[in-house]
Amino acid sequence: MLYDALDDTAGATAGDLLSAYARELSAALEGADAAAVADDTGVDEATVAAMASGDPDAVAAVRLEDAAAVLERSAGVPAHDIDYEVRDHLMMGMMTAILDVDTIAAEIDADLTGQEVQQALEGRTRLTLGELAEMQALIVDRSP
Repeated sequence: MLYDALDDTAGATAGDLLSAYARELSAALEGADAAAVADDTGVDEATVAAMASGDPDAVAAVRLEDAAAVLERSAGVPAHDIDYEVRDHLMMGMMTAILDVDTIAAEIDADLTGQEVQQALEGRTRLTLGELAEMQALIVDRSP
């Protein structure tokens, strides 16, 4: 989920990945009432509506934790596990691509320091889907 939103990531850009995240979230919310989902998940109704829209620009600011809470409903996997797997996948990709947090911070468009990237990867601060897409695209680009 999210980390494997594209079957083939070769050459994938942050925009490609964000579009794939948007499609995955929209499909998970298809036919659902935004207010009911908000009540079930604790995610703000406007955020649920943004995810349901399928618009990559709308989901860029969505926090990974909120996306995981919505995906829990359709996947039957606890949100905490989804969140953990996404972050773990990023860290494993960093090792393969030989990237550190300072390099990621310098190479992506998100206004994050190396320390903030590390905190986001560890789950100590927010990680938006836009930031996730940028990090994942950099890892894909740098992986052998």
